[in-house]
Amino acid sequence: MGAGHAHKLYRHGHSPVHALPAHTKLVAVLGFVVAVVSTPREAMWAFGAYALLLAAVALTARIPAAYLLKRLTVEVPFVAFAFLMPFVVPGETTDLLGVSVSVPGLWDAWNVLAKGTLGVGASVLLAATTELRELLLGLQRLRLPPTLVQIASFMVRYGDVITDEMRRMSVARRSRGFEARGVRHWGVLAKSAGALFIRSYERGERVHLAMVSRGYTGTMPVIDEVTATGAQWRRAAALPLTALAVCLLGWTL
Repeated sequence: MGAGHAHKLYRHGHSPVHALPAHTKLVAVLGFVVAVVSTPREAMWAFGAYALLLAAVALTARIPAAYLLKRLTVEVPFVAFAFLMPFVVPGETTDLLGVSVSVPGLWDAWNVLAKGTLGVGASVLLAATTELRELLLGLQRLRLPPTLVQIASFMVRYGDVITDEMRRMSVARRSRGFEARGVRHWGVLAKSAGALFIRSYERGERVHLAMVSRGYTGTMPVIDEVTATGAQWRRAAALPLTALAVCLLGWTL
């Protein structure tokens, strides 16, 4: 797998979290998220414990709180959806700040906000401490289907290329006096989208032919074979195992 592109979420560092192999961090985040999702929503203290766990990881990785909170804004659409739930979910009602809201809706909103925020926070920490190329190599190391890994790799590699192509098309339209102001301009935008799709498809065919001519047989060569020691696996397992213990306590208390 060739060299990857740096992504905006990655924060360069030399912390113990940065040093862990990508596949160990992927397994750790997956285990943490499973534990969070499995926790009963009534165990509110457990979600506070999960937040402290993530804060400890961020402190170890030397990720500033402001940096992490800024990246959490990606979940704003889910937050907006959660705020609507107390007003649309049927069931017993109660007064909250003088407004009648649904009790089941409040619990559902809390469930979405708590678990969603913790899941996004764990993902942001993973992205902030792992380069994109390492993530793809980690997925390959975990024996994910090679086709899926290759699709993800090409999506990352050519995403910026397609975005630049779209930007050039937009500049060309504006230089000719076009400005989308209403429904009557949707036809032009649809034709532009079609042209972008055709160009992207043709580029994909050219890249595939170039790869085949260089010996591509359906699998990408692994340049760096990354392995993890037992100590690295134990350090990575600290997060999901602690989260699992909290989850079990949440069910028993």
